[in-house]
Amino acid sequence: MISIDRRRALMTGAALISAPALVLPRFARAAEFTYKFGTNLPATHPLNVRAMEAAERILKDTGGQVQINVFPNNQLGNDADMLSQLRAGGLEFFTVSGVNVLSQLVPVSSMWGLGFAWPNDGAVHKALDGDLGKFLRAQFPKVGLMAMDTVWSSGFRQITNSVRPINTPDDLKGMKIRVPVSPLWTSLFKHLGAAPASINFAETYSSLQTKVVDGQENPLAIISIAKLYEVQKYCSMTNHMWDGYWCMTNQKAWDRMPEKARPIIAKHLNQAALDMRADGAKLDASLRPELTAKGLTFNDPKIGPFRERLVESGFYAEWKKKYGDEAWALLEKHTGKLG
Repeated sequence: MISIDRRRALMTGAALISAPALVLPRFARAAEFTYKFGTNLPATHPLNVRAMEAAERILKDTGGQVQINVFPNNQLGNDADMLSQLRAGGLEFFTVSGVNVLSQLVPVSSMWGLGFAWPNDGAVHKALDGDLGKFLRAQFPKVGLMAMDTVWSSGFRQITNSVRPINTPDDLKGMKIRVPVSPLWTSLFKHLGAAPASINFAETYSSLQTKVVDGQENPLAIISIAKLYEVQKYCSMTNHMWDGYWCMTNQKAWDRMPEKARPIIAKHLNQAALDMRADGAKLDASLRPELTAKGLTFNDPKIGPFRERLVESGFYAEWKKKYGDEAWALLEKHTGKLG
């Protein structure tokens, strides 16, 4: 657990380091309400840094009434475990990808991760801060959950491997790629001709090291933090999938929180998400040269042939049928026609 009065992690370029503890206000009594905030990312990841800052501001602005403790790095279990705890009311807050376990509960939540759909971060943020995000959030109360208004951005994902640079879809043919346990990820790489293998992230490094798989795909920040550059040779800037995190809570748990505290909690969690977006943009810009210095060879493939392959293979038609016409129309309003 990262308690809000412990040391804060700060970023300096691509390095993530710890800084001296902040001196927080002292309150005459212990917090009346204490909540848990679970994440699957390392403690030094920008998401956790910003979540801790939000917790500090919430404690201060509620006059010490509400304390949120952040549990990083799957301390409360894997994503499926934490989602179950959230639904049962044993966990109050959880930052969860729409593409991963959440999509097993609310299938349309994976839509933002559709392969080669988005031109840039700005387009994704505009859609998720607007009508597409509103549509997706409206699906969660149907399963007893509620999402904060602002998505925490993980950014675009890139492919690394130890075999060859990925310049065209044909370069992926037969390549064993580690992917998270998610139908969308598996579908994407199968349609591109690769051999996807669903492997827990905790086992990814060893799977690459022992050649169980040839490669994997993740944002540059994760490639750096998890030291995947030690067991990979090539990094292809495919931007093949955008991913992020909903900050979710249990609807009943939210309704039990102090009424005056709720807008304060929402305000600071949403601001933390915006701050994380800015962190990610700065970090991505600095990570490529750092990872190059650590031995990764980068290349920048043209995206057109990958999208054309997905159109030809029926990938987009398959997922349009799964998501439904209403959701698909909202998506294409921001991405353009996908096929």
